[in-house]
Amino acid sequence: MFWNLLNGNATAPVDWANKARYAQANKELINQGKPVGIVMMGNSITEYWEELHPQFFKDNGLVGRGISGQVSSQMLARFREDVINLKPRVVVINCGTNDIAENNGPYDEDITMDNIMSMTELAIANDITVVLSSVLPCDSFCWNPSVKDVTQKIHALNERISAYAASRGLTYINYHDGMATRNGALNPSYTEDGVHPNSTGYYVMEKILTGAIDGFLP
Repeated sequence: MFWNLLNGNATAPVDWANKARYAQANKELINQGKPVGIVMMGNSITEYWEELHPQFFKDNGLVGRGISGQVSSQMLARFREDVINLKPRVVVINCGTNDIAENNGPYDEDITMDNIMSMTELAIANDITVVLSSVLPCDSFCWNPSVKDVTQKIHALNERISAYAASRGLTYINYHDGMATRNGALNPSYTEDGVHPNSTGYYVMEKILTGAIDGFLP
């Protein structure tokens, strides 16, 4: 980089948070001038949900802003573009799976919670109602099987998210308990890879979601 600068060569910026992913969609949504109901902020679990069940999102006024592979710090970095600038009534935040899977380096529960709390505080400061959700059950990551104690880490993080939601008077969506086996894995009827829900799994999530936020739905 030093020699590039010395020679007058600019280094191409890296869109680490992938803000470009929804840039055009955000622009179009803002230009429509219509109120935005609920933004679903998340990772691949949210992204694939909208891809598999687009009608559910349309019928319930949900705007999907999930990006596969992302950790909570990346979501925080794009939170202004993908949530605040859209001025939704509600944001549903689902993250933590990829933090625990070490997609961006060693997992630190405190850092993940800091990121969740920062997104929450940013939303509240902009008059956006916050709904926090649990990390889905999982006992191993097919792309990183070296990660140990997955179910314990998920349980501990979910306990903190739930407690934080209660302390702030926020709605907490518990996907975990309705989708887990006794040993904390994702029910094999609801998944193909042990991490991501299949279509049946998303139907289960939809019942849990609509039951928890019925008052926010159109």
